[in-house]
Amino acid sequence: MSDTSLAELLRSRGLRLTAQRQLILEAVLELRHATPEQVHTAVREVAAGVNITTIYRTLELLERLGLVRHTHLSHGSPTYHPAGEDQHVHLVCRSCGAVDEFDPRLLEPLAGQLAAERGFQVDIGHVALFGDCGKCGERK
Repeated sequence: MSDTSLAELLRSRGLRLTAQRQLILEAVLELRHATPEQVHTAVREVAAGVNITTIYRTLELLERLGLVRHTHLSHGSPTYHPAGEDQHVHLVCRSCGAVDEFDPRLLEPLAGQLAAERGFQVDIGHVALFGDCGKCGERK
């Protein structure tokens, strides 16, 4: 998203574009999957005065604006990623922490079965599967 379109989106909601908001969005776009703490580390490399509370509040704002989404890839902080991407399922390596993605259509049969049998609607954009990535699996 360009600075101009972000500024216009914020203005349309009665908000203004600040350097901190821009830096936080840029960090999420660059990191692709990042916790607020990881975003904070990236932003502090450019602007040392940005505190973690600002990171959390801005990520919540950016999510309300539809620019980022969050998912839970562990028991800790949520992980944020750009919202403009296609929905995807997260593969999380328990050994090294790597996060990979795959096409959610692979889960459609399971989602359909859950809907038919239990009336449960799966939010595939929030699905995370845990295990060992190929590299860590080879080491074991």
